[in-house]
Amino acid sequence: MKVLVATEKPFAAVAVDGIRKVVEDAGYELALLEKYTSPAELLDAVATADALIIRSDKVTPEVIAAAPSLKIVVRAGAGYDNVDLEAASAAGVVVENTPGQNSNAVAELVLGMAVMAARNMYAGTSGFELKGKRLGLQAFGQVGRNVARIAAGFGMEVSAFDPYCPAEVMTEAGVKPVDSVEALYRDNQFVSIHIPATPQTKGSIGYDLITSMPKGGVLINSARKEVIDEAGLDRALADRTDLKYVADVAPACAAELEQKYPGRVFFTPKKMGAQTAEANINAGIAAANQVVAYLRDGIDRFRVN
Repeated sequence: MKVLVATEKPFAAVAVDGIRKVVEDAGYELALLEKYTSPAELLDAVATADALIIRSDKVTPEVIAAAPSLKIVVRAGAGYDNVDLEAASAAGVVVENTPGQNSNAVAELVLGMAVMAARNMYAGTSGFELKGKRLGLQAFGQVGRNVARIAAGFGMEVSAFDPYCPAEVMTEAGVKPVDSVEALYRDNQFVSIHIPATPQTKGSIGYDLITSMPKGGVLINSARKEVIDEAGLDRALADRTDLKYVADVAPACAAELEQKYPGRVFFTPKKMGAQTAEANINAGIAAANQVVAYLRDGIDRFRVN
């Protein structure tokens, strides 16, 4: 069987070495497609693949159709909105992610952006400290839990809203459960977004939520740009000159916001949450182990379709 690693942004060499060892020790063939520049290259490469490991690469219905032997796709990372789940399910292809492998890397970036916003984007002017400030987490999955752990070290008061997470899980982590997203935004100077982009969440964070934040509010987005109502964000920043928005996912109107609100917005040049050597290695090797577990033993613990 052939396992294809298709990465427009390649894994680190040490991660590829680890993937290769896992795959080849299991008796499977490893194929690499790195730094490809057109969908056609992926369509050609996947034609003989039994398994596919990707990062942010798009697995469209065309990719699924071009891969008659494909049995499993593993997205090395938590988010999987770059994979067409409906097309995969229709073709009998299992789709998995690798939850938790990038979580600490993303969480550290969140707190780094919080410090940056608190210190006025390092402009040389007087800012404020994180100690004693309130931080609200919108979702309490693996990334949110790591953010809470690190924020506690700064002496922040952490709360979270997540209708899918039991309150006792939050309480055991030293986090205060919140019963509505409105209360989360209203009661926290910092809010960190960790929700996926779904039909229900896309555009769900807009003017009303953002402007309900306390004076000096800082909204941090390391999740997906699609969850933000960009017109509402623009209007909120215009009406509330004390608010800041920092994100690892630049909105479509990033250049306009940077021009209109200098010193109050910041966007990484590309999504960097998982861009650490450790996360790169962890996610890649986890993906390889999950592929082998499925091909050899039918284990699909992290299936998302």
